[in-house]
Amino acid sequence: MPATSVLVLGCGDVGSAVAHRLFRAGARVVLCDLPEPSHSRRGMAYTDALFNGTAVLEDVAARHVADLDAIRALWSAGGAIPVVTLPEDDLAVALRVDAVVDAIMRRHAMPPDRRALAATVVGLGPGFTPGINCHVAVETQWGDAMGSVLRDRATAALSGGPKPLAGIGHERFVSAGVSGRWCTSAAIGQDVAADEIVGTIAGTPVRAPLGGRLRGLPRDGVMVIAGQKLVEVDPRAAPRVFGLGARPRAAALGVCRALGLEAEG
Repeated sequence: MPATSVLVLGCGDVGSAVAHRLFRAGARVVLCDLPEPSHSRRGMAYTDALFNGTAVLEDVAARHVADLDAIRALWSAGGAIPVVTLPEDDLAVALRVDAVVDAIMRRHAMPPDRRALAATVVGLGPGFTPGINCHVAVETQWGDAMGSVLRDRATAALSGGPKPLAGIGHERFVSAGVSGRWCTSAAIGQDVAADEIVGTIAGTPVRAPLGGRLRGLPRDGVMVIAGQKLVEVDPRAAPRVFGLGARPRAAALGVCRALGLEAEG
């Protein structure tokens, strides 16, 4: 039987795309993350709903709500995806969701086993093995298998690098050199020049790696961790910094197939 209520963990670009597609498929979906998350691709995600109260991604709205009653009320009213910062384990149990989708997308840490939270737990990103820490997984690494539903094998380990844009891969990113509070007056979609200061961490300037349009930039005032991707510049003549990305779309389709909301192909 298809899942009708789904808790999605992580409101970055992948988790947001999953919530978006589930909502379009008619599921009651709730999106959960930490307060003040430091996701950078905010034009391609619902992250800003946790700061502004609402966010819209390709004509589907998300709204920050505070408690279980507000989630249920929004499910009944329709029109938007509830976004919360409530404890995820308590949330899954209280709402009796049919499925949990872990879209936190850890790069190096091993994901925990959350199979006790729902009849179906779907794992996205490196480190998931069906029968070990999820019931089913979806491949998110670029390649022919991207978006595939995995029931008897693990997701691919982190390898390679970002998909090049205009032939530029790692060079379009800046990672945080230290941990601390991120401060910026720049905005997603803003054009920047190479070496232009786009923010600071604990007073240390952070500069654009090349000229182009800002695609990744955490919200002003959040705490960031040394090593995390902080700034991303799209160098293309026709940059794309808003809307659903290709990899998140593929992952979202895989999740809907894994949950029986769309036919597996």
